[in-house]
Amino acid sequence: MKISTWNVNSLTVRLPQVLDWLAANPVDVLCLQELKLSDDKFPLAALEAAGYQSAVFGQKTYNGVAILSRTPPRNIVKNIAGFTDEQSRVITATVDMPGGEVRVVNGYFVNGQSLGSEKFAYKMKWLEGLREWLREELKVHPNLVLLGDFNITADDRDTCDPEGLRETIHHSTEERQHFQALLQLGLTDAFRMFEQPEKSYSWWDYREMAFRRNRGLRIDYILVSDALKPLVSSCVIDKLPRKNERPSDHVPVVVELASL
Repeated sequence: MKISTWNVNSLTVRLPQVLDWLAANPVDVLCLQELKLSDDKFPLAALEAAGYQSAVFGQKTYNGVAILSRTPPRNIVKNIAGFTDEQSRVITATVDMPGGEVRVVNGYFVNGQSLGSEKFAYKMKWLEGLREWLREELKVHPNLVLLGDFNITADDRDTCDPEGLRETIHHSTEERQHFQALLQLGLTDAFRMFEQPEKSYSWWDYREMAFRRNRGLRIDYILVSDALKPLVSSCVIDKLPRKNERPSDHVPVVVELASL
C-alpha cells in the first residue's frame, strides 16, 4: 500500500506530468496541493481513466487540494472543522485499504509570508486549529495519515542554509514548535524513520539554479499515526519529476505501508 503527496503548483499545467507519474508509480492514494483551479475545472474524467476516484476541494487561482484514490474516498470533510477559513487548504477522506481503512488528511499549510505579518499570525491560528481538530480525529480514526505541503522545515536537516535562514519564514522557532506539537498528538515523520541521504529536500526555488545546486527545503511531509507506524516499510522523495520541462517546484513524497 503506497500513499503519496505532491504539491503540483497548478494542476492545469501539470496534469500530463501527474498522469505520467501515476502510470510509472501506481500508488494507491495521491494527495495533491495547489490545484489552482475550481471544482468544475478539475479533470475528473482523465484521472478516472487512469484508475483514480477523486475527492476535490478546489479554489480558483490559488490553493486547492484533492485526494486521488484507487477506491472511492468517503466520509469527506473540507477544511478544518471548527475553524472558519475562506481558503481551500484541507481535504480529509477515508479510503479502504487491504485489511482496513485509513483516514487521509491532505493539507496545504499556510505559507505565512514573513514573521510578524498578518499572514504569519493567520498561520499560527491555522496551525492551532488544525492541531485541536486532529486531536479529535485521531480518537475516532486511529489509522490516520497527515500529509501535504507543510511550509515548515522541521529542523536544520531540512534546509540548505540552516544558519543563513534561521528565524525566517519556514524556519522560525514558532513554526517548528507547531510541527513538534503535531508529532506529540501521536504522529511520526515517516521520512525520518529511515536513514536518509544528507541534504534531502522536496522543494527548490525556480531561481538561481536552485535544483541543480540542491539549494532546497524539505517542507512536504507524511506523518503517520501510532497505529500505522509499525506498518511503514519505506518513505522516499522522488526527485525525478523536478527534471521535467515546466516542473512543479515540489516533488512527490511516497510512503509504503504493509497491509492493515
